[in-house]
Amino acid sequence: MSKYIIPSFQNLVEKFQSLPGVGQKTAQRFSYFIIDLSKKEAENFAKTIVDAKENIKLCKICKNLTDDEICSICADEKRDSSVICVVEFPKDVMSFENSGFNFKYHVLHGVISPLSGTSPSEIYIADLVDRVKENDGKIKEIIMATNPTMEGEMTAVYIKKQLEPFNIKITRLACGVPIGGSLQYTDKVTLSRALEGRGEL
Repeated sequence: MSKYIIPSFQNLVEKFQSLPGVGQKTAQRFSYFIIDLSKKEAENFAKTIVDAKENIKLCKICKNLTDDEICSICADEKRDSSVICVVEFPKDVMSFENSGFNFKYHVLHGVISPLSGTSPSEIYIADLVDRVKENDGKIKEIIMATNPTMEGEMTAVYIKKQLEPFNIKITRLACGVPIGGSLQYTDKVTLSRALEGRGEL
């Protein structure tokens, strides 16, 4: 008995299935949704993806995602510029923003990982050091908010050593964020308590 396959539809399913956390059934549901769109709606959907890819860039200061040269957080003069929260990925910034804190950020876009071959030079550690150097005396605290994994801890310790010459207070998130967990899935209350109870690294 032959298997019923529509190549174009199957290609669409496979593209959706390549997204993080999307299984086959969800990918099929997304694909049916796209097929049911009008041609104009489908073109607008595709254009939105292309526009996002072409227009979104990294903030020249903090390396967060932005449509401009400098993101709205870095440009906000009401923010506390003396505290920088260092996170692994842009999605972590949103987790902290939902908790209501008012500091600024630095996004590493990864962590040091010998197993996967990611060295310090492949993430934005040098940019953080340069940022501290350029703002001599204005930055009072660096909050190391890398995830509580072996790689996250290794990255935090490495950054601390790089920043030692500047005599800046380096803190780490307190207990509350589970070891091996991800900030993306940490609830607002737990994250707030972890920030409020942070200690020096």
